[in-house]
Amino acid sequence: MIPRGKPSTWTDYQSWDDDTRWEIIDGHPYAMSSPTYLHQQLLGALFLSMSEKLKGHRCQVVLSPFDVRLSEYDVVQPDILVVCEPERLRKAHYEGAPSLVVEILSPSTSRHDRVRKLALYARCGVPEYWIVSPEPAMLEVLTLAGDCYRLRGFMPVDEVRSSTIPELKLRLAEIFVGAPPPAADEVKEGRPPTY
Repeated sequence: MIPRGKPSTWTDYQSWDDDTRWEIIDGHPYAMSSPTYLHQQLLGALFLSMSEKLKGHRCQVVLSPFDVRLSEYDVVQPDILVVCEPERLRKAHYEGAPSLVVEILSPSTSRHDRVRKLALYARCGVPEYWIVSPEPAMLEVLTLAGDCYRLRGFMPVDEVRSSTIPELKLRLAEIFVGAPPPAADEVKEGRPPTY
């Protein structure tokens, strides 16, 4: 049972059972829901592609669930984290801000990932944050500039290169293979009528 009324800490977190995935942001606990099939497909494709690109390099790709202890009151489980400082790896968690974190959106986590986690990652100095949207298929790359992020967006036809890990370059068409096609009413490129 999680006590109410006082901020939750890393010490508290370690005593909770593993039947439910939890995160703590600013001392507030959040129960994480089970991922969808599409989420897991994208997660697998990203993990394999990123691992292949970083093979033989100092940076390592770590798949969730794996705890990241950002502070005594902030513990998260990103879908993927890229670790370029292996000395911060512990047996069951990572200490501090990873070089890159990836979150794959789902209807139940979209606001959590885009608002709470974005603010947390910026505050804790995560240099690069990737937000993957399955529907519509796109990747948003957020690069830390001071205390906030700069955003670049990518479509499934694009190639993305990490600004903090130069060896990490992905062709998104290989990642979004199983993603649904864009909605019929999506804005399309075209030519205006001539008068």
